[in-house]
Amino acid sequence: MSESRLKIFSGNSNRPLAEEICRSIGAPLGEATVNSFPDGESFVKINENVRGQDVYIIQSTCPPTNHNLVELLIMIDAARRASAQRITAVLPFYGYARQDRKDQPRVPITAKLVANLLVAAGATRILTMDLHSQQIQGFFDIPVDHLFASPVFFDYLGKLKSENLVVCSPDVGGMKMAAAYADVLGAGLALVAKKRKSATKVEAINVVGEVAGCDVLLVDDITETAGTLIAAAKILREHGARSIRAAVSHCVLNEMAIERLKTGLIDELITTNSTQVEPRGLPITVLSIASLLGQAIVRINSNESVTSLFRIKGF
Repeated sequence: MSESRLKIFSGNSNRPLAEEICRSIGAPLGEATVNSFPDGESFVKINENVRGQDVYIIQSTCPPTNHNLVELLIMIDAARRASAQRITAVLPFYGYARQDRKDQPRVPITAKLVANLLVAAGATRILTMDLHSQQIQGFFDIPVDHLFASPVFFDYLGKLKSENLVVCSPDVGGMKMAAAYADVLGAGLALVAKKRKSATKVEAINVVGEVAGCDVLLVDDITETAGTLIAAAKILREHGARSIRAAVSHCVLNEMAIERLKTGLIDELITTNSTQVEPRGLPITVLSIASLLGQAIVRINSNESVTSLFRIKGF
């Protein structure tokens, strides 16, 4: 990568991914001081000249979510005040995305608030991946490049061919994604109907579709407590599923999720490094999205289309 006007910086949420992105495109990771004062306040100093440069700031807003979000906002503000020509906020994982609508009285639409904050800080473009809902792109009045992790998943899943593969959505909202996976993989399609009892507890009610004797692939965009996945896996086992894998774009696993995954109901959890994931002895496969994001950055920098990144090879 020889484009001198390109500058890439990273916050502390997922520095290994930022370093891998830079290696994939042959660009250096910019020098910046990003740390905290003893009272918890974030401090940022960009240690390079970025005047007139095309700046990319890589930061997933994963736990600690609020800290990482504020860190990103301060980095954007620092780049803006240093006269960067264009500032692209690269969010492999967009936190608060599930709070995208007013589904109860007197609740906020926090995904929109975060969008407003990013623009107010000085971001002129957003690069993100697998938003919880597509309409979040409309919360921004600046360009949004929305990538999908599916090409990375398909490349891996293509090596795990099964004659009896069924793609299953763990809830009604994920049917569109499941249908797209089933179409590409030439697999059957199923759905688990669920009822959410609380933020951490989910009850699976029924299975729509034939899964007996089949290898089931659960697909979802995010898992935190693994409640939805485990509830779906349990009822799929009861309906005779032979094996169960889960492909999840973003894993923000807490201790409750780790304990649930230890039950062995899911044979393999396949995810990406949009957040830092530690397998911790569990059957978790982490796929890299560094090349995908790197190619997108190069294309945006040279004002080329990113549409071709969605094309699936080998299918």
